[in-house]
Amino acid sequence: MAERNAKLILMVGVLGVSASAILVRFSQAPSGVTAAYRLGWTVLLLLPVVLLRCRAELRRVTARDLVLCGASGVLLALHFLTWFESLKRTSVASSTVLVSTEVIFTAMGFALFLHGKIPRLGVWAILLAFGGSALLALSGGGGAGGLSGNLLALAAASAAAVYTLIGRVQRGHLSTTVYTFLTYLACFLTLLLGTAAAGTPLTGYGGREWLIGLALAVLCTLLGHSLFSWCLKYLSPSYVSAAKLCEPVFSSLAAIPLFGEVPGPLQLAGGAAVLGAVLLYTWAECEKTPAG
Repeated sequence: MAERNAKLILMVGVLGVSASAILVRFSQAPSGVTAAYRLGWTVLLLLPVVLLRCRAELRRVTARDLVLCGASGVLLALHFLTWFESLKRTSVASSTVLVSTEVIFTAMGFALFLHGKIPRLGVWAILLAFGGSALLALSGGGGAGGLSGNLLALAAASAAAVYTLIGRVQRGHLSTTVYTFLTYLACFLTLLLGTAAAGTPLTGYGGREWLIGLALAVLCTLLGHSLFSWCLKYLSPSYVSAAKLCEPVFSSLAAIPLFGEVPGPLQLAGGAAVLGAVLLYTWAECEKTPAG
């Protein structure tokens, strides 16, 4: 029952993060500033909950937990920075699909470092997802900076994969609230240091950018990444990453009326392959653990 509920919650998270690419494209602030606003709002919204409900657990947090959550936050910051910049250089479809190849890196890391097992059918699902991603990447729409944007999306995917694997380890003994708060705090501090080192001012972009940051925090972080972290206690990291592959399909559909990015035949074929891969991987995981 817990696994079934986790799968439903996971899909809510997918819908939440699907708004991320659209909101980032609407933002006119530098990528680091947009990411810092998102995480600043997130930390601010989580702080009262942590102080009221999780003080006892915070006192039990070990030095190892702080190191791992800190590393997770740094990787999440790198993910946001590279992906947000990717969305400024390539199409929503190409960027979101390439960043979703996180499933490939996560599955390999899960098998190599956490002694996890990927069902044989799941391997074929990952290969199908990679093929669909390749079709979308080759379908064009990136403009002059398309190649650099695509490479940045792949860098964001690799950072997100390590972040997901650390979350798998930490969620075994930390609550979702404490783990995500420590990770998001580390991510926010990393983004602040990064923007300061780059000499990028954090203010002066107007109230619209603050609202975009708030929407990113609520829809995409709290109702997206936080739900993913909760699900890691009940579902494998490769399964969670596979479900995220629905995000580029939803984002690409939204980009049609908003930005006039009408998908061509290759994009449609790639999207269909990605969705098919998610369904195949879901079925493979259910076959592996039929009792749930």
